[in-house]
Amino acid sequence: MTAERGRRGLEDAIADDDDVAIAAVTAAELLVGIELAGARHRVRREAFVEEVLATLTIEDYTLGTARAHSRLLAEVHRTGRPRGAHDLIIAATSVSSERTLLTADVRGFEDLPGVEVRILER
Repeated sequence: MTAERGRRGLEDAIADDDDVAIAAVTAAELLVGIELAGARHRVRREAFVEEVLATLTIEDYTLGTARAHSRLLAEVHRTGRPRGAHDLIIAATSVSSERTLLTADVRGFEDLPGVEVRILER
C-alpha cells in the first residue's frame, strides 16, 4: 500500500481545503489489504486503514453511480479497451459525485469520458 508506506505523494496532491472521498469499493480494497497482510504488518496496516475510513467520506454505489457505471461499461465495450471492474466503479463514483479522481494508475482511468483525472506522482 503506497500511501501506508509513504504519505508524501498524497500530501503534495491534496490541499487542506479539498473535499476528499473514496468509493465504497476502494474501502473494500483497503480492507482486503488487512485480510491479506501477514502478522508482521497486519496491526500497522489495520490502524492505517481504519484511520483512513474514519477520516474520509465513503461514497456509496448509488443509482447515479450505476448510471455512470453503465455508460463507462458501454464505452469500454465499444472501444475494446477493457478496464478493471473496480476501476470502472471508482471512475463511475467520481463522475456521479462530481469529484476529480486522484490516481497513480494512469492506464486504468485514461480516456474514460466524463472522468476528470489527476495523476498522483509516486
